[in-house]
Amino acid sequence: MARHLFNRIREGVVGYDNYFECKENALGKIGFSSYQKYTATIQMLAYRVLGDLIDEYVCMSESTCLESMYMFCKAVIVVFGPMYLREPTAQDTTRLLAMNASRGFPEMLDSIDCMHWDWKNCPFAWQGQNKGLVRACTVILEVVASQDLWISHSFFGMAGSHNDINVLQRSPVFARLAEGNNSPVNVTVNAHNYDKEYYLGDGIYSQWTTIVKTIPNPIREKRKRFAQEQESARKDVERAFGVLQSRLGIVRYPARTWSTKKLWEVITACVIMHNMIVEDERPKRIYDQEFQFQGENVVPEHGGGAAMFA
Repeated sequence: MARHLFNRIREGVVGYDNYFECKENALGKIGFSSYQKYTATIQMLAYRVLGDLIDEYVCMSESTCLESMYMFCKAVIVVFGPMYLREPTAQDTTRLLAMNASRGFPEMLDSIDCMHWDWKNCPFAWQGQNKGLVRACTVILEVVASQDLWISHSFFGMAGSHNDINVLQRSPVFARLAEGNNSPVNVTVNAHNYDKEYYLGDGIYSQWTTIVKTIPNPIREKRKRFAQEQESARKDVERAFGVLQSRLGIVRYPARTWSTKKLWEVITACVIMHNMIVEDERPKRIYDQEFQFQGENVVPEHGGGAAMFA
């Protein structure tokens, strides 16, 4: 995370919740500053540092570090959630369709998949329903990710005993499509016209027109080529999971909280900060300087350039 992004998040959180402000108590003693609470929170989220291991560094107790982390997650969701965890706008949809059409998948938006987050402190009464894929207790996170690792949809909270189909039945990912608010598209595949966008998914999903799956055990050369291209493009969501876990180590290791609400707040705040880093690390547009890139030469363009998307 760049320094300016670090300060931007801190300013937004401090402006929303005065808990992070430096205040005096009844005896006139100055409390902890916003930098202390924010630094402790980032240490715990990014490196999965326990609260009692950073007390000497930030001079805060374990309980205060944990309280700061949960208050920070709530503030990030409220302040930055509407911007960085939104449905694709018309401009976003145009960019995604153009990017995926160049990869051989016209009218394709993103890739969809699920991830299991281990839950170490799962209550004993819930352990049966949270065990399924592995022997440990898990909670499922469903995301929709694009090639540039932007996560446009996040649905978290289903027990680990469910599979991707059960999660999709409860997920609001197709809520806008069910209401008839999908973007007007028109694509022809094998002499059939389709008027809806679609996502790339793995083989467990049902045979829906909005989810394009790979071909298991392809025999013909054409089928092998399609399976190869589909699996290559669907790796976008797998890469998004990997980058999310590498940037925010708390998602990579088992969760230690007892509350499902706090689990949701932590994972949602992590997804929002992941999108903020993705946006911040996108390359600057060459056309902002009225230049056009042609081969190895950069020549001025007097009429202004069109936007070049990352």
